Amino acid sequence: MSANQSLTTVTTVQAPPAGAMILGTGLAFASLILLPAVATQLGVGAALTGAMRIALMRASSRVISGGSASGETSPAGFSCH
Repeated sequence: MSANQSLTTVTTVQAPPAGAMILGTGLAFASLILLPAVATQLGVGAALTGAMRIALMRASSRVISGGSASGETSPAGFSCH
């Protein structure tokens, strides 16, 4: 390799299809806005509401990222520390 040669690495990131983005956004909206409002009207406890919100957010993340259905995936960029 001579001094004037350089290595170039190209990384391509493929965007999810528009349908997946719409569905994932709808699930996220439902978990953040609609679910707590409906749960309050129905008198559902906070723990159950929280569990349902987590399930909807995981579903949203899985739809957008195209992940597996194993349930062991975490949203991109999530850190508990």
